[in-house]
Amino acid sequence: MLVKKNYLVLFQGDSITDWGRNYEDYNDLGQGYPMMTAAWFNALYPELNVTFLNRGISGNRSIDLVSRWQKDCLDLKPAVLSILIGINDTWRKFDQNEPTTAEDFEQNYRYLLTEARGKLDCSIILGEPFLLPVTAEQKKEWRADLNPKIEAVRKLAREFNTAYLPLDGLFAAAATRQPCTFWAADGVHPTPAGQALISRHWLQAVKALI
Repeated sequence: MLVKKNYLVLFQGDSITDWGRNYEDYNDLGQGYPMMTAAWFNALYPELNVTFLNRGISGNRSIDLVSRWQKDCLDLKPAVLSILIGINDTWRKFDQNEPTTAEDFEQNYRYLLTEARGKLDCSIILGEPFLLPVTAEQKKEWRADLNPKIEAVRKLAREFNTAYLPLDGLFAAAATRQPCTFWAADGVHPTPAGQALISRHWLQAVKALI
């Protein structure tokens, strides 16, 4: 199993990870997949005494993680680092006219991983950004912008030999069982069922669930 006794696990990302956490409470995990994951893991393996931290911030893009990487990652010295970032690198192009090219996204992400590999002794889990086509714009314009970013994350996962959560594919598969809005009402932010889907596959990725 990837997570071992007395490990510190750090979740990093945007609103999908943040999910209402209290920034004034160092240990608050919010109400989304980090909380669900920690709750299940500690219920299954209480003897391992694992600590979970959430440093996701709503609205963040890859460049925002770069700017706070020292304080909100390296200084915390996690033994397991989980990153889910990228949908806002697409979204800001359409709601604020602030595009992030796939090349810039990959450069930002490469910096995060290079710093983590060079300065931490940690395992890394990457979750690919995902999108469910709730609107016609998401199905066409957003998807065209997001796909190269997903490919960049997959490329980096291979290069840095990380664990990987193929979330875009997992949500697409889930949407064959129930409509997209069952999993993410706006196509981006998961419902409780969508958050649980992430948590379940995260636990499987670290071999905490069979």
